Order: sequence, then C-alpha cells, then structure tokens
Amino acid sequence: MQVEQVAAEGLLRRFRVVVPAAEIEDRLTSRLEELRQRVRMPGFRPGKAPLVLLRRQYGRGILGEILEQAVDEGTRKAIGEHELKPALRPKVEITSFDEGKDLEFAIQVEVLPEVPSVDLKAIEITRPVASVDDQMVEEALERLARAHQKFQAPAEPRPAREGDRVTIDFEGRIDGRPFEGGSGKDLAIVLGSGGLVPGFEEQLLGVRVGEERTIVVNFPESWRDPSLRGKSAQFTVAVKAVEEPMPLSIDDAFAKEMGAEDLADLRQKLRARIEGDLKAASRLKAKRQLLDRLAEGYVFPVPEGMVELEFNAIWEQLTREMKERGLSFAAEGKSEEEAKAEYRAIAERRVRLGLLLSDIGNKNNIKVENHELQQALFAQAQRFPGREREVIEYYRSNPAALDALRAPLFEDKVVDFILQLARVTDVAVTPEQLLREEDEEDSSSPPERAGASADSAAAS
Repeated sequence: MQVEQVAAEGLLRRFRVVVPAAEIEDRLTSRLEELRQRVRMPGFRPGKAPLVLLRRQYGRGILGEILEQAVDEGTRKAIGEHELKPALRPKVEITSFDEGKDLEFAIQVEVLPEVPSVDLKAIEITRPVASVDDQMVEEALERLARAHQKFQAPAEPRPAREGDRVTIDFEGRIDGRPFEGGSGKDLAIVLGSGGLVPGFEEQLLGVRVGEERTIVVNFPESWRDPSLRGKSAQFTVAVKAVEEPMPLSIDDAFAKEMGAEDLADLRQKLRARIEGDLKAASRLKAKRQLLDRLAEGYVFPVPEGMVELEFNAIWEQLTREMKERGLSFAAEGKSEEEAKAEYRAIAERRVRLGLLLSDIGNKNNIKVENHELQQALFAQAQRFPGREREVIEYYRSNPAALDALRAPLFEDKVVDFILQLARVTDVAVTPEQLLREEDEEDSSSPPERAGASADSAAAS
C-alpha cells in the first residue's frame, strides 16, 4: 500500500493511496481459504471445495469487505505517518478500481489548527453586580401572593369588573367557520391581566353569571400564531361564574402553603432565589465579555468543515423559529444571502472560541466528571415527565448526544476557571439595570456560546 501526500493547503491535507492489485488478490485468496474450512458445498468434502466455486459464490461480498478494510487502513496510515489531528472524519473517494486492477482512492483531511496560547491573567473584564434589597423581596412576595390569589363569589350577584375572575365557555369563528384553538370550556380569566387577545377581556366587563355575549376582536399582526394575524374573529361567550378577589393574606399560613416554614423563611427563600438570578445575570455578562476578549484578541484559521456544521445547526434553528413566528428576512430589511453571511460569521466565531476554550481546558486538565454529567442527564430527563427512563437510555446509548450534553458543562467549567485568573473588576449596578440590559439583548441572535462541534473535536 502506497500513501502519498499530494497537497497541503492551510488546514487541508490531501492524500493519494494505491493498493496494488496483487495485494488485493492475496487478501481475497486468503479469505477464501479461511472460508473453505467452514463452508459446506454439495458434492465436496469439508475443506475440499474448489476456490473457483467459492469465489463465484462469495467473492463479490468478500471483495467489498476487503476494499472497505483497505480504505480504512490507508486512512489510518496517512493520518498516523503524518501525525495529523483530524478536525472531522476524513472524506474518502475511490478514484479507480476494477477487478484485477489497482485500487486508488483520495483522502481529504481537515486538521485542527495550532491554537495560540492565551495569557489568562492579562484578560481584563468589567463585571456588573447587583445586590438584593428588602423592597425587591417584598415586591416578589406580593407577586407570588397575587399569582396564588384566591377568589370567591360576591355576597350579592353583580356585574364583572376589573380584577374579577370570570369563568366562561367560548366558541370562536373566523369568516363564519370555527378555527383551531378558538373554542374551549371552563376558561378562567382575571379581567385586566392582559393574557388574551387585545380587546377580549375589556368586552367581558359588566357580564353576569348566565349571560351570553358576542365578542369581536382583531388579532394583531404580532400575534404568536401566524395563521391568525390581522384576522377578525367573533366569539360566542357563555358566562359560568363571576368571582371577586379575596384580600391578600401574606402571613405564616400563606408561607406554609408555599412550602416554607413561616413568613420569615419564605422571605429568605425568595431573597436567595433573587440573589441567584442576579448572580446568573452577572456571570452571563462576564462570560460575554470574556468571549468578546478572546474573539478579538486571538484570530487564527479554523476548519471550514467545522464552520459548516456549526452554521447548518444555527441556520436550521433560525429558519424553523422564523417560520413558526411568521417572520421573514425581507421584513428585517435584509436578503437571505446577507443573513447567511452574518450567521456564517457567527458560526466561525463559535468554532474559534470552542477551540480556544478546549485548548485552555485541556492544558489545565479541566474535565467534566461523571457525577456532573449524570446530574445534567437526570435534569434533561426530568424535562420529559413519564419518559425519564427512555430519555436516559437514549443518551447512554448515543455517544454523540452525550457529547452534546457534556460540551456546555465543559465550556462553563473553563469559563469559570478563566474568570478566576483574569483581572475582573466588579462594578455595582442596580438590579433593574442588570436585568434590563439582559432583556435588551438581541433576541434574533443565537445564544452566546462556543461551538459544540469545536468542543467535541478538540476535546477528543
């Protein structure tokens, strides 16, 4: 077997492999000899069947196995002799073969780049931090109480007013025809909560128990279901109950209903939850700054195949979500080609960041421990109630899926490691500023992270 490197362009390596016809014939004959000792053919004693008959009956299948084995051996030899670190599975193309002739095939390998060393202690980051005050806890406590507001029928029947809970059966029609999701029974609505299509709740003000009312609304252009946007619908509503809110009782009894020991314990739990939310928002800000610093300061070529995989994943998710929401690139003032160029740049950035973080993690012996992966696996399974065992078995029998679960854990551990060494300056901000800034992030962009494909390739 002859292996020759024919090109080295950037991260791309090309090889030509030739397996002589005599070598293939020797392998075929050897396999047929092995087969003769096991196979039984009518008219011949065990081990005495002529090779020509065995070849006629089994030769094509065995030859296919030999070719596959030769391609695998040639690929391993090319990678091993040149000490390559493939970024992805090599591409192989058989360029010439006929029975009795040499086998020739081409191998194309993209290799991992040399990742520059990062001076972690030279990285400077400003991290916004916010603390929890008593007012935030009290506001959270009141929101919790209102979310669990109790209602009762008024002492004397009366028309519904804002703040009341109205229970209705309803049937909606568009152009005289029922539509999906337009009908229901025993729907409880708190008037003024704004949970329904604009104009619906307002037209329920003043209704009484037992009353039937016709409501006409126009679905806004931004409505979540694209098929209803801009359409007018008519609802026939039957009022089954009108209830008024009971006074909020924020006391020990309410706290126990919420699973706390008493009101003081509930306040403490709410404070801890808010502190956790603020800490997570602060960490996310620091992580984004860190990734920006790495992306700006360390530019190097990355494998096109890895960029293509990352881009395809981003594009598939983006176009699916746009279709579900009825959005288009034209409405955003750009062409599809412009959007593809923008998201391909994002994919390249992700791959580069993934390689940088993987290199830093490997150099510093950062690993995802088995118990950490198990915790993530169980958390993923809990997202599918009743199917937990099925989800766990899927991940345990699917290495690629398990790698996808491991990648963000590895990334977070590396990010935390870097933040411990970098020069991080904490800047106090109000909770409103911290959380408002998070809300203002461009929701059309993919979540800021490194490329999962880069994590997996570099880690392996």
